[in-house]
Amino acid sequence: MAQGYFYCGKKEDTATFNYFFRTNPFKGGFTVFAGLQDLLKMISEFTFNASDIEYLKAQGFRKEFLEYLAGFRFSGNILSAREGEIMFPNEPVVQVEGNVIECQLIESLLLNILNFESLIATKAFRIKMVTNGKIFSDFGLRRAQGLGSLHASRAAFIGGASSTSNVMAGKIFDIPVSGTQAHSWIQSFDSELEAFRAYVEAHPDNSILLVDTYDTLRSGIPHAIAVAKELAESGKKLLAVRLDSGDLAYLSKKARKMLDDAGLQNVKIVASNQLNEHVIKSLLKDQNAAIDAFGVGTELITGKDDAALDGVYKLSGINGQPKMKFSENIEKVTLPCKKQVYRCYDSSGMFFRDAILLAGENPEEAETIYNAFYPERNTNISKLKKEPLLNAVIKNGEIISDSYSLEDIHQYLLTRASLLPDEHKRFISPHIYKVGISEKLLETRNALVKSLK
Repeated sequence: MAQGYFYCGKKEDTATFNYFFRTNPFKGGFTVFAGLQDLLKMISEFTFNASDIEYLKAQGFRKEFLEYLAGFRFSGNILSAREGEIMFPNEPVVQVEGNVIECQLIESLLLNILNFESLIATKAFRIKMVTNGKIFSDFGLRRAQGLGSLHASRAAFIGGASSTSNVMAGKIFDIPVSGTQAHSWIQSFDSELEAFRAYVEAHPDNSILLVDTYDTLRSGIPHAIAVAKELAESGKKLLAVRLDSGDLAYLSKKARKMLDDAGLQNVKIVASNQLNEHVIKSLLKDQNAAIDAFGVGTELITGKDDAALDGVYKLSGINGQPKMKFSENIEKVTLPCKKQVYRCYDSSGMFFRDAILLAGENPEEAETIYNAFYPERNTNISKLKKEPLLNAVIKNGEIISDSYSLEDIHQYLLTRASLLPDEHKRFISPHIYKVGISEKLLETRNALVKSLK
């Protein structure tokens, strides 16, 4: 497509693209926006080196176009919601403006990063919501999709994970790292007790002992108690024991009593083994499990049960002319023009509606917003406080937005989520958050539909 634009005389055409998603993942009521800072860094470094040019030449690309790519750098503008923001379907999350070639070339990169990190951050925050203040760690590297595990660990921390077992991700993104032993460690020794003693000798200040290799209650916990007492004699403390199989609620309560009876109230209980937000909620709320922390692997790092966030990147204008996509499926019809999104607050200061307006439109003059697909459904927002969500992050190819630590992004998410009414957070049939378009945008779209038809 880029080469086609180059040779058909469109390489100087200016374009506007919007990134948005059509449905929330996990049948939930919201999506956590993540991946922005990774994306901005990649776009600022987006070039084609000599090796790239040689490869593309071998694929049949033409000389003049390859010369253009050899000097390519993104020089456009990008507006975006802040990373960690709570966002909803069918509203612009990122708006890209520039010449049509540069806007098109970054499409796959943008979708790859934002869709994946937003998916995992949303999953992690759903887990965060049910842990009742207890911590959980990302244990998912071994089940992740290749090197996507690195960005998944970053997104998991934004969503609420306290640490990761992925040491490379810890180094790259400055995420706290944590780990424990595997069953192979226990099995490599002649006895479980010998294995425990060797491990705490190597890690006297932060040992977590895996107690289910042979028999959790008859072997694992008694041996952990013996080692914990030996550690205490040297002035050290056993950090925790880990349960990785069996009935986690039952075993945790039995283990807690055994540890307490031995005077080891300070030893924590960590649980792992195919956990997700639903299992953790059941363990803590329904079964009163005596679990202090969780290691969540496969279902967090892969975003199970949703393989992907259905984010899309659609053209909304070319050379100042509005453009839109038609479809027999009404939910796939897009909105034209440059836009701005305003968050509207109710009298209690809580999120109430999101309004999509034309760029430059005065939000105080937008009295009513309309459902984009069923305009007979509308809401008066004239007296509501409004906040613009899209702000400039790249101008003329240069990053101009502030850089935030992952902890800053997570804290921003917590602040924003506290303003989202609880009915949107429930897992079963969450209340649908209403997003509407202004009358001027509705009229612009309808006029464009009429002219095209």
